[in-house]
Amino acid sequence: MPNTIILIPARMASTRLPGKPLVDIAGLPMIVHVLRRAQAAKIGEAVVATDSEAIQAAVEKSGGRAVMTRADHVSGSDRIYEALEALDPEHAIEIVVNVQGDLPTIDPAGIGAALGPLSDPAVDIATLAAVISDPAERSNPNVVKVSGATVAPNRFRAVAFTRDNAAGPGPHYHHIGLYAYRRAALERFVKLPPSVNEQRERLEQLRALDAGMRIDVAIVKSVPLGVDTPEELAKARALLGG
Repeated sequence: MPNTIILIPARMASTRLPGKPLVDIAGLPMIVHVLRRAQAAKIGEAVVATDSEAIQAAVEKSGGRAVMTRADHVSGSDRIYEALEALDPEHAIEIVVNVQGDLPTIDPAGIGAALGPLSDPAVDIATLAAVISDPAERSNPNVVKVSGATVAPNRFRAVAFTRDNAAGPGPHYHHIGLYAYRRAALERFVKLPPSVNEQRERLEQLRALDAGMRIDVAIVKSVPLGVDTPEELAKARALLGG
């Protein structure tokens, strides 16, 4: 896709894993692992958006680029929008990919896969999902499920996101919280008020659906490990060699 940027929001205020972006995994801060995988996707420049000078310093020490943002943002989407406006005031960038900063095992090919649905001009936002293979995930409220209507092989239009139990024969899909926005869609999204469904489910993407924005989902093979707890950090260290 033309004129694409990857933005990685990162802040220090994690309650379950203090200092999360800077925790060491195989000799590097976690945020640097995410940045390098974003760079490996080769779809555009990758930049960290942060409110922490320590995160900025770690990124720059690794040879990466970071931009400082305000500390009062309530979501990663708000943070990347501020960063986008600072980095590209001329509005040359057309596609913005939001990669969470706690996905050190994210597949670079998966990041690129999120661009596929945006080849359809009717799609405002694209995201990812993988088939749920572990039955325990069906009833896990920490696993966000997405459902919708198939529009092409390995792609469907999202109809619902929920933390509720997945029912029926399936297949059921585990949503992966990576988003590719058209710039105009991101600008519209961050200016919308929170919706009732969003607040009930604690899922920001429902704000977009409730506003009539179209979200399409690309199906990928696996779910990257999200690091939110000491146990998940141990898993990431085992997977990445330290």
